[in-house]
Amino acid sequence: MKYIGALDQGTTSTRFILFDEKGANIASAQLEHQQIFPQPGWVEHDPWEIWDNSGSCIVKAMKKVGARGSDILGIGITNQRETVIAWNPKTGKVWHNAIVWQDLRGAPLIDALKKKVEVSWLREKSGLLFSPYFAASKIAWLLDNVTGLREDAEKGEAVFGTIDTWLTWNLSGGKVVVTDVTNASRYMLMNIRSCQWDEELLALFNIPLAALPTIVPSSGVVYTKTAPSGPLRAEVPVCGILGDQQAALFGQACFTKGLGKSTYGTGCFLLVNTGEKLVYSDNGLLSTVAYQLGDNKPVYALEGSVAVAGSLVQWARDNLKIVADPQELDKLATSVPDCGGVYIVPAFSGLFAPYWRSDARGVIAGLTGFATRAHLCRAILEATAFQANDIFKAMESDSNIHMTTLKVDGGLTNSTPLMEFQADLLGIPVIRPKVVETTALGAAYAAGLSVGVWKNVEDLASYWQEETRWSPTIAADVRDEKVRLWKKAVSRTLDWVSSEKEE
Repeated sequence: MKYIGALDQGTTSTRFILFDEKGANIASAQLEHQQIFPQPGWVEHDPWEIWDNSGSCIVKAMKKVGARGSDILGIGITNQRETVIAWNPKTGKVWHNAIVWQDLRGAPLIDALKKKVEVSWLREKSGLLFSPYFAASKIAWLLDNVTGLREDAEKGEAVFGTIDTWLTWNLSGGKVVVTDVTNASRYMLMNIRSCQWDEELLALFNIPLAALPTIVPSSGVVYTKTAPSGPLRAEVPVCGILGDQQAALFGQACFTKGLGKSTYGTGCFLLVNTGEKLVYSDNGLLSTVAYQLGDNKPVYALEGSVAVAGSLVQWARDNLKIVADPQELDKLATSVPDCGGVYIVPAFSGLFAPYWRSDARGVIAGLTGFATRAHLCRAILEATAFQANDIFKAMESDSNIHMTTLKVDGGLTNSTPLMEFQADLLGIPVIRPKVVETTALGAAYAAGLSVGVWKNVEDLASYWQEETRWSPTIAADVRDEKVRLWKKAVSRTLDWVSSEKEE
């Protein structure tokens, strides 16, 4: 039997999945990695732990079905975006822990640049907004704070890459340093129209071009082959790369303008395909590359990002210890008819779209003596739905596309009360596919297209099947009142960190 492999490296864990030629999940393995918090607002990962886990997952998944490297036709990679690693591509020396996308240490630089540079100029160039979320300020921090790194970077002896670059380099045995166009579009250093590193953006952040990977298409190219000494023990084409949210869009078969998806994982990310037309946002959304197939023109998307979704459930379990697992949280949330007037805004790392306020910090609002643990659990789930609703409304306004359904994926879609409430807030059906590993599936699709397993995206679209549909049941006046109180709670989070106060 022949397989397509997908290496899915996320914020909290790494998975390797073997798919068959019809896109079915045949075998998988998953390992969590450590979250490192050196100080408030800083988040790091150990790059070597991520690579070690990746190799272990590859070996374990193959062992489950007795697969050999020669049975795998190609490998696709999908990854947490914006997370940055600095290393020497010749020796493998890692200069610092990976700085994770949630990390805020770049905020002072971003605040300084906001005072000097027009946001409209940045958006026109990169499709992005000023935020420490993106890779550029993280790279600038490393260059300014790690002794000797800038000198090596300018000589091309240190490279800054997102996780896809790190994994591809390791899989190849240290031969290639590449990133695909979707990941590159999240650096704040790529020109969104030319899909190349931009000299003016590099100068703005004082980052040398020699220290960046080569930008390649998402699919249609074999970037390298795996080293026989690596976990696959064979030369297997590495031939598809997509940032995790773009991979989920690809895996959900959103190949037509106007189709969108929302992924409920550590964060929550809503993307809508805008075709070959680059659409800019008036409502705090991002313009990003959805994918590029070989030499074809890139396909663009609008994106809204929520920093804290599934990680809020983890926080309730690990920090508050009010539940033992997500299933208990769901059960408690379902035991009450509503949130009891409690609203939680999880601005742990500021607020992302559509607010973009790094000065915000989380609040629990509306507490009274009536509130119970069950009400808190319901408010935790509803927080994700409210944040996704904010993005959805901005998306429709920017794109002039009225979405009639929303495709969803990610671990939190296992929460029935969350999905029911999401449908209620949006006022449209929310649909989950039969294959829920859409991020890994998207990476597998990208790889399979490159090596001829599938002919075109129309082939891929034919495999998508609906599993579950949630339809709205709430009255419009009840919905409007809930949204009003949510926005009131959001207003209470702002200006908390005075040093980052926005004008």
